[in-house]
Amino acid sequence: MRTFILGLIMSVFSFGVHAQSFMENVKKKATEKKALILLNFSGSDWCIPCIKLHKNIIETEDFKKLETENVIIYLNADFPRNKKNQLSPELKKENASLADQYNQKGLFPYTLLLNSEGKILKSWEGLPSENALAFSKEIREIKENQKQ
Repeated sequence: MRTFILGLIMSVFSFGVHAQSFMENVKKKATEKKALILLNFSGSDWCIPCIKLHKNIIETEDFKKLETENVIIYLNADFPRNKKNQLSPELKKENASLADQYNQKGLFPYTLLLNSEGKILKSWEGLPSENALAFSKEIREIKENQKQ
């Protein structure tokens, strides 16, 4: 019985550690690459502005260059509603942990530009008014200002 209880406690503890270590790993990777973190909260299958943000900005070549050139590490905390799009319990927990820390108001879409320590440098509530090129340019400028 003691072994069962100990196993149960360890499994619950490991979920908490994994969720926290996920963001810690992203921060570590951002530090190594000297990149910023772009964290986007979305409802990929129900939030129309979220869908537009992904289609018109995140899926564009201008945005993808930010990742390939190590300007940002992109992290999407998705909260789908349709049963067929549900995430693994582990990923749901990670996204909920990110929402507890960075999106307590539950805004969608909500995009944050963070430094490698997790400090918020800029936020966008809703669909950004800029096009992909202007959005990417703004992120590049913020990164350049971080070097100074």
